[in-house]
Amino acid sequence: MHCSSPKMVCETKIVADEHEPISGTNKDSIIISSSQMWTSTSSSPSAHERKVEKRDRVFIRDFQHSDHEEVRRIFNEGIMERIPNSAFRGLKQQTQIQFIYALLTVMCYVMTKSFTLTFCMPFILMGARYYYSRKVILNYLDCALHTDMADIEEYYMKPTGSCFWVAVLQGQVVGIVAAQGREDENTVELRRMSVDSRFRGKGIAKALGRRVLEFAMLNNYSAVVLGTTAVKMAAHKLYESLGFRRVGETDDHKLPGMTGSTLERLFFQIRYSRYQLQLHEE
Repeated sequence: MHCSSPKMVCETKIVADEHEPISGTNKDSIIISSSQMWTSTSSSPSAHERKVEKRDRVFIRDFQHSDHEEVRRIFNEGIMERIPNSAFRGLKQQTQIQFIYALLTVMCYVMTKSFTLTFCMPFILMGARYYYSRKVILNYLDCALHTDMADIEEYYMKPTGSCFWVAVLQGQVVGIVAAQGREDENTVELRRMSVDSRFRGKGIAKALGRRVLEFAMLNNYSAVVLGTTAVKMAAHKLYESLGFRRVGETDDHKLPGMTGSTLERLFFQIRYSRYQLQLHEE
């Protein structure tokens, strides 16, 4: 039986980039207090320095009902970014699809003998990729906004062993993350991590990730797990810097809202990576 997370505010001074590696690999070096992570080296800061320091602090606190609108906005923004990323950046990971598109372009010329149509073929294919990426991801977003993101209190705040946090900077919610306990596996899943695009690069994502790890240790979970379809390498580097290691990868992952039609499979592919951070052995 896991105890629920105590209601607390974790104050964190932002001084590090969110992808800066964490020294050490064992659990003792992964979970350290905020004061240990970011301690000012100045012995007696001036009044101006104290004012700037206070202004640039991010607070990680439990979700409140009044945060709901901003939380949904940040989540929506993060998901919408995946449309162009999946359509264009994701193609770099799909060598088989690249070959099929090249073959379709050659077949277009063989069948039509039209240089103009052949020249336009890659743009037509990219347009189709964008259309299907948008269609699938909007369906996924709609599903999320009508399930856990529609009632965060019910999904994350009430169940024992789960929680949802927001990062607050200068009185504004700038980041979100959730932890969902899996009692049968004695693990906790890191979910819904997203940072407002205007405040990235300030260490907020890393601070949110650390909060989930701290929560997992306080509740005596054996491991923290997560799954991601992120295309950008920055997200994967962030997880690795927190101590996660990749334990699986598949190109056959099916998102909620996917139909599995031939055209969808031709123009939308997504790589799903699974990560795990082992805190202690069972």
